[in-house]
Amino acid sequence: MDARLEIRHLKLLAAIAEEGSVTEAGKRLHLTQSALSHQLRDAEEKLGAPLFLRLGKKMVLTPAGEKLLVCARRVLEDLGNAEAQVEGLNGGARGVIRLSTECYTCYHWLPPLLKKFHNKFSKVEVNIDAGATAYPAAALLEGKLDVAIMSCPPRNKSLRATPMFEDELVIVMAPAHRLASSSQIQPRDLAQETVLVYPPREESTLIQKILKPSGVTPYRVIEVPLTEAIIELASAGTGIGFLARWAVAPSAEAGRVAVRPLSGSGFRRQWYAVTLRNQPAPPHLTEFLGLLAGFCPKQARRMSA
Repeated sequence: MDARLEIRHLKLLAAIAEEGSVTEAGKRLHLTQSALSHQLRDAEEKLGAPLFLRLGKKMVLTPAGEKLLVCARRVLEDLGNAEAQVEGLNGGARGVIRLSTECYTCYHWLPPLLKKFHNKFSKVEVNIDAGATAYPAAALLEGKLDVAIMSCPPRNKSLRATPMFEDELVIVMAPAHRLASSSQIQPRDLAQETVLVYPPREESTLIQKILKPSGVTPYRVIEVPLTEAIIELASAGTGIGFLARWAVAPSAEAGRVAVRPLSGSGFRRQWYAVTLRNQPAPPHLTEFLGLLAGFCPKQARRMSA
């Protein structure tokens, strides 16, 4: 069905409803009172229903007007978002990047990177979707994200992984812990220890990639969603964590926790910026991916110091 109303009618409806009078709405839309009244009358004639009740100088929505206002706001918002994204696709300075990571700790080093990015693309919004942290690859495939930061590149051929930095995971414990006297920790040393892991434990790197392959069963597993909480619990002697060296560095330097490498060579992981393979790459997204590819958490500490 062909729509009878135009965008100007929707803007007019929203302006009058929010301003409460034709005069104020006219100022907002840069229209004379006569022109605005004419457009409102045109909209009401096209619909065959009044949209406002005129109570003196005040304009009050009718039931038909209230219903149309809900639709008008939604259409105007969607149109604005679409225009911003199209401008980005055409090389404009506006756009939106929807971002998530598979680890909450990554949000600690993102601010310095975002500051650097916004120095060049001040009108591009970076929306962080923390709700997609548990399943970033699925969110990408559903069209809910533009970029996902992951340590395990997905095998789906619809996704492209751009290598970022490599970091080391270390054992974190109280300075007085019995293992703190060792220069390095072996998986067998963690038998009968309480380990602090991110939920869910079924996806824990420490449990699934270190302890299980070595035939080691910890005494207790405590799921802790926040890095800061793991550090605090480890510092208090409640258990042992397995965290990125850069994430725990401030607490280690302050002497609040002890950190030791796992085995002789340590345990390292590679991070990736993952995007849809056939996703258009406007300049601001290309720039953002370039910053991710050349970034590392050590830089974040220097930039925020």
